[in-house]
Amino acid sequence: MLIQILAAFLFTMGILVVLLRRDTIMVLLGIELLLNAANLSLVAFSNSMNMIEGQIQVFFIITVAAAESAIGLSIVVNLYRNFGSIKTQSATTLKG
Repeated sequence: MLIQILAAFLFTMGILVVLLRRDTIMVLLGIELLLNAANLSLVAFSNSMNMIEGQIQVFFIITVAAAESAIGLSIVVNLYRNFGSIKTQSATTLKG
């Protein structure tokens, strides 16, 4: 039960960071918090129900989180090269 409360707190913090921050790196950190909260919740539920499937799914979520970090950081580097800033406001000029 305590782990689920911690996962809900992490998820809430991740949502707040994604919605309220303008810095691209902070938005990426918020998305990482969201994914880690989902991981924590999956592990807690699978442990309480004595099932291994939730813990197996965590490995796939970790893989997606690693790919998201690599792609997100490459986007941040390109934003800084093109606009001299990593604010999310500068990315709106990239719309087609």
